Amino acid sequence: MLSFAPLFPPRRAPRILFLGAHSDDLEIGCGGTVLELAARYPRARVRWVVATGSGEREREARASAKALLRGFHRAEVTVAGFRDGFLPQSYGDVKEFFESLKRDSAPDLILTHTLHDRHQDHRLISELTWNTWRDVAVLEYEIPKYEGDLGAPNLYVPLGRRSARRKVEHLMRHFGSQRSRRWFTADTFEGHMRLRGIECNARSGRAEAFHGRKICV
Repeated sequence: MLSFAPLFPPRRAPRILFLGAHSDDLEIGCGGTVLELAARYPRARVRWVVATGSGEREREARASAKALLRGFHRAEVTVAGFRDGFLPQSYGDVKEFFESLKRDSAPDLILTHTLHDRHQDHRLISELTWNTWRDVAVLEYEIPKYEGDLGAPNLYVPLGRRSARRKVEHLMRHFGSQRSRRWFTADTFEGHMRLRGIECNARSGRAEAFHGRKICV
């Protein structure tokens, strides 16, 4: 059974912060892990933050989060509304936003983008995560894309078949604005989980992978 117990306090509900640059990043990078965590730690206090998004993209982000986080008793969703593709140009404002998150939350675990991600928005979110929280366990998820920057992860979360199936169905249902993109297909997401499942010998054959760059337990 999935256990993040060494990262969580023994006598209170864990606090988990999910950080994504765009409306579908978290769902792609760690949607299956979210479902597994909700099954194992339903009383966790969850903060779900999407940095960019307006109009249809914001509506998708909020509807997706509401559906995906249903298994948690407490979940707060924030869509900051910065301009997609231009986060580095708004560095000061994004930095201030992260400082406000730090004041408002004290997470036990953070899931965010990888530091070596070649998408400028993804990379800045990861950089500011490490800059803002110095004593929190951080797991960096990966996003398959044109740049071909998938690395060699060192932490795997095996997924049950149901969680893996629900992740793919969820992505295809909630992000209609992305279906015209050639890479946004069920095969992409299934294939990525299958590859990581092979690497960690997951019983279901499916997994999500992370970079655990520096974790103290």
